[in-house]
Parts: sequence; structure tokens; C-alpha cells
Amino acid sequence: MKAVAALKGKISITDIDRASPLPGHILIRTEYSAISPGTELSFLRRASDQEVILGYSAVGIVEELGENVTGVKIGQRVACYGAPYVKHAEWLTVPSNLTAIVPEHVRPEEAAFAGLGAIAIHALRTADIRFGETAVTVGLGLLGQIICQIASAAAFGVIGLDLAANRAELLKRHGVKHAYDNQKVMEEQLLQMTGGHGADCILLCAGGPGEELINQSLHWIRDKGKIVIVGDLSTAFSRNLMFGKEAQVLISRAGGPGRYDAGYEKENHDYPIGHVRWTEGRNIGEYIRLLSDNRISILPLITNVYPMERAQEAYANYENSLDVMGTLLKYEN
Repeated sequence: MKAVAALKGKISITDIDRASPLPGHILIRTEYSAISPGTELSFLRRASDQEVILGYSAVGIVEELGENVTGVKIGQRVACYGAPYVKHAEWLTVPSNLTAIVPEHVRPEEAAFAGLGAIAIHALRTADIRFGETAVTVGLGLLGQIICQIASAAAFGVIGLDLAANRAELLKRHGVKHAYDNQKVMEEQLLQMTGGHGADCILLCAGGPGEELINQSLHWIRDKGKIVIVGDLSTAFSRNLMFGKEAQVLISRAGGPGRYDAGYEKENHDYPIGHVRWTEGRNIGEYIRLLSDNRISILPLITNVYPMERAQEAYANYENSLDVMGTLLKYEN
């Protein structure tokens, strides 16, 4: 079967074997897979000498069930998340823990972004923000937009900040009125919204050198507030600023508990809900529920849909334009 690979900084279409589902796994015929611009473009720039299959978020139709699979049927549409099981490929063999059933009225194009949805949800859970509190998201690319939409759906106080005016405007069109491309204006609004106390948390969805941004965020938060690093950001910052507010600087890792645990993923052993309320699989399901209930909308964030065979063009488009947001690869198998 065909899959999208990276080698020495170049995108290509390669042939890989289609695996039969292991116990607890399901075979999925891919309809769409979503490019994660932050993770995948960062990986591509590292120019590895070893061919690597890209992708981690997709949607498709269940074609075969492995032993001991329950709760899903052949012919159902499912969203799925998590490399190395989910990739830009025509067929996927995925642990059922890493899938969620997609209702018929939910568009598969939106469901394909389940991986980014789970990452956004886990970032907000890492922040441990509560009803009535205020979150500032810095970096309004695809992930930052999804985080702000979900935070708004949960009735948190939401502020978005990005240097690009078009990204701030896009967030406003989704009903988040406090979206800015001017830092000074954002700071004035933050003080007004919080009675001068500062934000309860800052979610940093930017990439690159982080010292200046993290230090600035330490000024924006309230006493004992939190900073959650979501993007590929370096983590140098001022100890004195952190100490002055007894702040927490946290990393949000992927889509939630279970990620990188072979027992949960490959062996498909779920965590008891009484011990781990929100796994990566349950976060996938929550993303689909938000779509199903029309609490969030991803369709306006989808800039381009390419046939899988034109993957090289899809990735190059991110390098050539700052207006590109969400990109899907479509499969005609």
C-alpha cells in the first residue's frame, strides 16, 4: 500500500506492507489523514537520513476486527490517533483504544483532526483550568485555534494572541472575540478581564526559542498561575520571575495518559476509569463529541485537501504561505 514518507528533508510516496490486525486492533480503510504542521514540518526540517513514515491523525472505515475487539463494528467510521499505528497511508492497523466512533452527521474531514483535538484537550487538562478562570493562548495556528475553540465551549475566559492579524481575525470569526495581534492591547484586555490579577494559565503553542516568551508569560499570569508549553518551544526562563509568583511551568505531552505506553497502545489494555479518568483514547472521543454537538467547528480551518499522491505539494504549501492552516490528504482506495 502507499504511504507518505520523509527522507533527508524530502517528501515521497513509498510502498509499505499492510498488516493484519493484532488482538485488540482494527483494520481501517483511510478516508482522510490530517497533516500536523508543527510536529511534521519540524521533523521534516531535521532531515533524517532514515526514511520515516509521517502522520498520526486520520479517519476511515473499519474493514476488519482483531480478536477481543469490542464496542466497534465493521463498516463504522472511526477517527484515530497515534503514531506508529496511525499514519498517512491507505490502510491503518490501529489499537481500538486509539479510536472513536464518528456519528454519521459528523463530517469525516473534521473527524480526521482527532489527533490535534486530543492534544488540545490534554493541554487544557494539563493546565487544570476551572470554570470562571481565564486562559491565554499564544500562537493561533491550527492547534492554538482548536484549543481556543474548546476553551470557549467550556465557558472559560479565552484570549488569543498571534503576530499574524489574519489568524486573530479567524479566531474572532469562531466567536472568540478577544483575539489580538497586538501585545499591548491584549495585555490591557487581560487586566480588565481578570480584575488586574492576571491569567490563570498561559498556553504556549508557538515554536522556537522560548526564553523571552516564557518570561513575558510569567508577567501575564496571576500569583501561583501556570504556563503550559504545548508547542516545540525551548524552555529557558527566569527563575526569579517564576519564584516571585510560585508559578508552575508545565509541559503538555501529546494526547493524554496512555501515549507511549506499549501496554495501553500496542497491547490495547485500557486504564480503569476510576484510576485514569481521561486517557488519550477518551480525549479522542471527547473531540468527536464536541464536533457532534456543534460546540466546535474545524471545517473553516481546513485550507486545502490534496490527493495523497500530491503530498509533496501539500507540505511545500506550508513553506510558501502563512495563510495555510489545516491540510488534509484524501484517499481513493
